[in-house]
Amino acid sequence: MIVHLDGDYETVDFSGDRSVLIYDNVENEEYPTHWHNAIEVIMPLVNSFEANCDGKEFLLEERDILMIPAGTLHKLRAQPGRRIIMLFDNRSIADNPSLSALQPILGAPLHISYHNDRELCDQLGNILKDIYTLYSGWKDMAEVYIYLKLLTMLVRIKEYRFAGLGEEEENYAEKFGSVLRYIEQNYMYNITLEELAKMAGYSKYHFSRLFKKYCHTSFVSFLNRRKIKAAELLLVNNDVSVTEAAMQVGFSSLTTFNRVFRDIKGCTPTEFRKLYRIVNSSDE
Repeated sequence: MIVHLDGDYETVDFSGDRSVLIYDNVENEEYPTHWHNAIEVIMPLVNSFEANCDGKEFLLEERDILMIPAGTLHKLRAQPGRRIIMLFDNRSIADNPSLSALQPILGAPLHISYHNDRELCDQLGNILKDIYTLYSGWKDMAEVYIYLKLLTMLVRIKEYRFAGLGEEEENYAEKFGSVLRYIEQNYMYNITLEELAKMAGYSKYHFSRLFKKYCHTSFVSFLNRRKIKAAELLLVNNDVSVTEAAMQVGFSSLTTFNRVFRDIKGCTPTEFRKLYRIVNSSDE
């Protein structure tokens, strides 16, 4: 299934003008540790399926759903069975400011269990089947309909995440939109947990706990991933040095920037830049 792999970076080969790729996967082969700039969704149909994302093991039973954010190092075990694997271009979500409210569910791998959340898995499974039907019988406007269904899937997941919150967390959820917008506008500055906690009206400890519950990742991890995403865009520009990229996205130390970049992307900023040049020159 992996066609273009350089080191641990996979170039997802979207065909034509499409921004989605779907496999009805029955291959019994291991996919080594890799990452890509696509969001990946996996739903086993026959037999269970094992995946490792950022060092964490996930065991998916039939009709479970695993969503793997773009940029996540992951490995898929060799195992018999059948599963739907969908990849869609992260830029369609990340580059649209009006969709910033959906970013929390894309901050860390998300496993939705059919045993625990049957109704949601049924809804998401039906959406995936609709997308697969549109993808298989590609016609005019199919890309638009698929995009709408992808957004519907993300919205359903977000609604599900809030359904079980208590009154206090519901109030927090209402404030969280402004917190995320603030991060989006100021990630390159020295944003602190204390600052955001005060903005949301909570103690530092309470805010930290709720942030992790809402985003499935810590504040520091969320902020670092946003900075690295911005750094990627700068690194593809040959006129911007690695040091300049680090400073522009808010790292005061080049050593820290290199370490965080490697932790998230699996390669150094310099290696990423070289890889980007190789991949794009091969496409010319």
